[in-house]
Amino acid sequence: MLQKFKPYNPSQNDLKGSWRVIDATDKILGRLASEVAVKLMGKDKPGYASHLLSGDFVVVTNAARVKVTGRKADQMVYVRHNQYPGHRKEVPYAKEISLHSDRVIRHAVRGMLPRTKLGDQMITRLKVYPGPEHPHSAQVRGAAANKPSTGGETR
Repeated sequence: MLQKFKPYNPSQNDLKGSWRVIDATDKILGRLASEVAVKLMGKDKPGYASHLLSGDFVVVTNAARVKVTGRKADQMVYVRHNQYPGHRKEVPYAKEISLHSDRVIRHAVRGMLPRTKLGDQMITRLKVYPGPEHPHSAQVRGAAANKPSTGGETR
């Protein structure tokens, strides 16, 4: 006789967000962004639920040392507009990475998250810092508080 099993549907109380530290030194921007997006969404966890905030908090350190391949450093341009005529701003990648390296990573990760209210909540769990120091060592437990990992999980 066949048994029907109900699928596991976690509640928000079952999901606990841990903290992960990722070192961006000499990593490719797109590959780093996709890795961070998966951790923010929680797709690497067995209790993943697409309709709940099931991801972790992610701290990215050394954002100023991220790399891009090919001629993207010369050709990539960040464009924004504030809806007034003539107010289009174009900032080349080289200038943006030197002044605001956190914006470069945040922009890349945001493009890989869902375009919903849940995606807006996920991006608030991303903390990006240009250097190796970050103020979240109290949240990150164990030896990983002193030394950031190379992309793995810290608990």
